Amino acid sequence: MTAIKELDPKSTVLIFPGQGSQVVGMGRDLAEGYPVARRVFEEADATLGFGLSEVMWNGPAEALNDTVNTQPALFVHSLASFRVFAEQFPGFHPAFLAGHSLGEVSALTAGGALPFAVAMLLVRRRGALMKRAGELSPGGMAAILNLDIPTLEGICTSASTAEESVQVANDNCPGQVVISGAKPAVERAMELAKTAGARRAIPLAVSIAAHSSLMATIQDEWNEAVAQAGLQNSAIPIIGNVEASVISTGAELSKDIQRQMQSRVRWTETIACARRQGIDAFMEVGTGSVLLGLIKRIASEATGFPLGTAADFAALR
Repeated sequence: MTAIKELDPKSTVLIFPGQGSQVVGMGRDLAEGYPVARRVFEEADATLGFGLSEVMWNGPAEALNDTVNTQPALFVHSLASFRVFAEQFPGFHPAFLAGHSLGEVSALTAGGALPFAVAMLLVRRRGALMKRAGELSPGGMAAILNLDIPTLEGICTSASTAEESVQVANDNCPGQVVISGAKPAVERAMELAKTAGARRAIPLAVSIAAHSSLMATIQDEWNEAVAQAGLQNSAIPIIGNVEASVISTGAELSKDIQRQMQSRVRWTETIACARRQGIDAFMEVGTGSVLLGLIKRIASEATGFPLGTAADFAALR
């Protein structure tokens, strides 16, 4: 078991999870064990005007899995965990922050680019806009296992038409890639992937084609919401999703999360970027350890630590 004193902040990144990590009960023990975490949940409820924490802790799962609640729920748990971390280990300043999709907004908030309440409303808006995009332009997503990115890019090109397109949405780790787009195009790509040797092609239980051109219907509104949020510079550099490069200014961060709506989440490249900067430890701040599992596939020699429960924090002491 690794204690915090054994880790070098200069070679550590805090990472923030995206949609898919949510679970009923998320964050409850953290709020019960740490007043600073409880205040985050209380501020979130007050900002939104309803009991999001009640949905997070008691469900029902259907309500939590509605993207308008899922996205703010994951954000709140991440920020509560981050504030516990900052309080418990005040001298530990990580070299970088990074987040997967929605998690990038959590990362830039942790870095001080947005006040919590402003970010809370922005994340809620993000969920609502993406839900509406799914209603205006229904689509689908699928996980493709055991094919490389160049092969999948070619498959997506072959499966797309002028009216129905599909693209690589999440480069999660070698051998696990998500495609997204018009449902018929996704289905064609799945068949082509199987023919090309994919181990599996698994349709995801979603009607929203995230990180694809089907998000174009709400792009202008999202751009305006980000612009009105007024992002500032981040005190800690962030490795962005769109280019998988280090950014920190408010202008760069705004552009990245605006473009992210229709762009690929370059998670494999994000971790590779961190490794090039000398990073060897990753802490997943918030719900679950999905990202740590992906990192094991990208950089098996790196170490990883979950930071989302009271037990996680106790293990670092």
